[in-house]
Amino acid sequence: MADSVGDGLDRALEGAFTRPIPKSAQAQMKYLVKQLKGTRPVAELLGVSQRTVERYVKGQLKRPRRDLAMRMEREVKKRWQPQVRARARQKAASTDGLVVSTRARFGFTAAPGTTDDARIRDITQALPPVYADRLFTAREQGATERQLQQIAAEGLAQMYFRANDTRAQGLGVEFTDVEQIEIEL
Repeated sequence: MADSVGDGLDRALEGAFTRPIPKSAQAQMKYLVKQLKGTRPVAELLGVSQRTVERYVKGQLKRPRRDLAMRMEREVKKRWQPQVRARARQKAASTDGLVVSTRARFGFTAAPGTTDDARIRDITQALPPVYADRLFTAREQGATERQLQQIAAEGLAQMYFRANDTRAQGLGVEFTDVEQIEIEL
């Protein structure tokens, strides 16, 4: 299963949570209703009827279908502990940076005669705060997965392949076929 840079960023921020998200369907639905200020916006967000949302809030319905349960959990996680999430993002973007662990296809554009054939590589590399800031900012501004991959590729090229410009100056790196990616703060 292919993974995405955007999902990796979201999981990294979720790792900073100080409390677990609500577990029961009723608690999750109540939280969403409170956050979105009403049952109608929650119903539209989750793709269910307003009456269904009301039944979950009252506890009349307890076990959502698997797809609805996954949507509810994802929407709760997006909104859970916004200040904790913001602090973790700020710390990564200003002082700590982040660590990217990936298994993906990397190819190169370099001088003639070099081995620039793309191949699958497993790479774990710390990226400085400037790349963390660029990734989080792009994610918040609705960047596509391809744009996020490009920023990650620039960071990996700079820090891993060019060793922070101590070797292989001018080496261009292509980052495709992401099989797995984990991002840690």
